[in-house]
Amino acid sequence: MTHSAAAPSEIAIEQAHLDGLYALLDREREAVRGRMAAALRSETVDTRIALFERDAMVALHQERLTALDAVGDRLCFGRLDLRDGSRLYIGRIGLADDDHQPVLVDWRAPAAAAFYQATAAAPGPVVRRRHLTTRGRTVIAVEDEVLDLAALDAGERAHLVGEGALMAAVSAPRTGRMGDIVSTIQAEQDRIVRDDLRGVLVVQGGPGTGKTVVALHRTAYLLYTHRDKLARTGVLVIGPSAVFLRYIERVLPSLGETGVVMRSPGTLFPGVRTEREDATDAARIKGGLGMVSVMANAVRNRVAGPQAPLILDVEGRTITVAPDAVRAAVRSARDTGGLHNAARAEFVRRFYEHLVQRMAEPLAPGERLDAEARADIVEDLLASDDVRRAVDEAWPLLTAEDVLADLYARPEQLAAAAPALSAADRAALRRDPADARRWTTADVPLLDEAAELLGTDDTAARLVATQSAAQRREEVAYARESLRLTGGYAAALVTAEMLADRFRDAGPVRTVAERAGQDRKWAFGHVVVDEAQELSPMAWRMVMRRCPSRSMTLVGDIAQAGAAAGATDWADVLAPYAEDRWRLAELTINYRTPAAVMAMAAGMLRAAGVAARMPTSVREGEAPIAHRVGEDGLAALVQVVRAEHAALADRRMAVIAPREGAWAAEALAEALAGALPDGAVGHGAAAIDAAVAVFEPRQSKGLEVDVVVLVEPAEIVSGGARGASDLYVAMTRATQRLVIVHRLPLPAGMAGAVAADGVGLRA
Repeated sequence: MTHSAAAPSEIAIEQAHLDGLYALLDREREAVRGRMAAALRSETVDTRIALFERDAMVALHQERLTALDAVGDRLCFGRLDLRDGSRLYIGRIGLADDDHQPVLVDWRAPAAAAFYQATAAAPGPVVRRRHLTTRGRTVIAVEDEVLDLAALDAGERAHLVGEGALMAAVSAPRTGRMGDIVSTIQAEQDRIVRDDLRGVLVVQGGPGTGKTVVALHRTAYLLYTHRDKLARTGVLVIGPSAVFLRYIERVLPSLGETGVVMRSPGTLFPGVRTEREDATDAARIKGGLGMVSVMANAVRNRVAGPQAPLILDVEGRTITVAPDAVRAAVRSARDTGGLHNAARAEFVRRFYEHLVQRMAEPLAPGERLDAEARADIVEDLLASDDVRRAVDEAWPLLTAEDVLADLYARPEQLAAAAPALSAADRAALRRDPADARRWTTADVPLLDEAAELLGTDDTAARLVATQSAAQRREEVAYARESLRLTGGYAAALVTAEMLADRFRDAGPVRTVAERAGQDRKWAFGHVVVDEAQELSPMAWRMVMRRCPSRSMTLVGDIAQAGAAAGATDWADVLAPYAEDRWRLAELTINYRTPAAVMAMAAGMLRAAGVAARMPTSVREGEAPIAHRVGEDGLAALVQVVRAEHAALADRRMAVIAPREGAWAAEALAEALAGALPDGAVGHGAAAIDAAVAVFEPRQSKGLEVDVVVLVEPAEIVSGGARGASDLYVAMTRATQRLVIVHRLPLPAGMAGAVAADGVGLRA
């Protein structure tokens, strides 16, 4: 494969073509806006189906307009010259001319695959691949990759030079947000992007191999290729933190996709949003599968018949209920096999039936209780505070939050539910009642487990469903016929059930993403998990519930697992759920981390006894710089950061510090904020928008910046169950430069750094 820098005349040719494409883009954008405005102004909406047709068409126009607007000034980035003399221009969306002939191919279309997959060894129909570099709507550079020299004339062969689009992108300054790589996807990445929808695809790769951005491009590709299915079922993207989700939030919109649900593990349970982390022991216990039986016991133990007879006051009359009568009602409810809250309805029915019989005992022999008298008794029972308390004590209606908070705050409940846990483990789970509902990320899978065990009390819902079943069937049938008559675009937007709801409520049709994001039991058509090695076994149970089809993309690196209950082997994670329906793809090229930094990180990891396959870096880069400071070296640390900040220009820096200790990240952020210009330092979810972001190692997972100032590596190693992996993550975030500031000796294996005085450091 040979690179050719095109002559200025070629730039002019491409500029003229690009101008024509933008003219088409602008005309289509205005046409779509006009059609959408006309639909909204329509005064002929006089039937329910006409109303839906209008709303569906407006939604369709809005979807296209969003895609057109998302392109911005990055419409076209490449061209393929084929052996048959034809040319294909490749861009972020597809466009057709006024004669409806394609003039720009969407990068996800099959015809565009050769732009990423063709090589000199296997060029297929491709003679030349041209990369266009633009600034705004202006072509500033053109570079060719020639796959068949015989197809070029002598003049073209004389100018075979150039760095290449990939290296230019790799060396570009970071902006604080992840960008798309649609113009520079490499062959090994493209094979993953276009892999089949079915089954579980695990993408294993070391730092800088592009796992995250490949997963996001794969999401966009699947939504394009399997639109009919995924438009109905939705896609869930799970990232490790709020910082990470903010970092990647612009990638999918830039590729024309906005209807994806994005969550961190701490927000997967509706109504809970947390980033708090447990201490190591508590996280390990909560993440283990032993909590399955603990939660099951905790729910089951909340049903308890009385040990002594119940004395109940019902409208001034005292009745006594034997414990056996309550236990009989409990057995009857358990025999239904229903979940806790659903089975409670059977318990209440049996218990009230017994109470009615007791209330009817004064009747004369042979006298029967008529319907009116029975209704009066039931009304009295419903009004009795004693009866209500007896029901709630014997079989309470519970929420997941109730179960877990009581488990943590009440030692007797925890001991009864977790007999297999040691006293030390139970102590690690204990909480003060005032803090029992201050949830951590490790609590979220337990809340989900409890909710799965509890179910819902659907008595009222079933009553309504029984009364209106015929009406509902009629509405759905009408909606289904309406969808058939309106054509394929409508069926792609909503289901018959959604349309029936629209008819009934006369409200807006919520998007799939909006509905799915609020429904714990929603079954997604595809799930993407980033930093998948961090999920605990309990978290995997929660994730798998959200994707019964097991159509998933999991990306991660076992060597970077820092969580106490994180993964150590992909087969162990997936065997209980996917059996043999999963496959492994590996990314082997590191486009982010310079080789000099990678060598130090690899040496540290080997010295710590962590086995890992290291990716090959595409750039050598400069050796890391190490500053050894004294015990009171905070001033020196601040001075190092100030100097690096002054040299940043338009680049980004992260200061990565231990979670705890004298130089803990949170305290360090405050110190740096006072020493640097206002607004320069950020910490927490909004840190990526600051020139200097301060992170704990795990907050930096999945991110990349130009410069990393790494603080006290020894304390990072000693600060967690898998501290060496946390340090490995922190060291490999830099695209250009790694600067180390430390008081304690560097961990073993960190050879290759150059000391601030110019002397090389040895491990």
